[in-house]
Amino acid sequence: MSTTELAWFKSSYSGGGGGNCVEIAVGPEGVLVRDSKDTHGKALNVSPRAWTAFTVLAADSHS
Repeated sequence: MSTTELAWFKSSYSGGGGGNCVEIAVGPEGVLVRDSKDTHGKALNVSPRAWTAFTVLAADSHS
């Protein structure tokens, strides 16, 4: 599956000013993360387990 066939979602923490924004998509082998300003660039593929650990830590840092 190519990255253009995936449903990409921009981070809810990304502002509208075009700064540091990331997008994610759930692929068949894990969660893909890419720079929203460079949608044709390479995406980082992380395991579902690693993504869950990251989101838990990120949520804890904002509580």
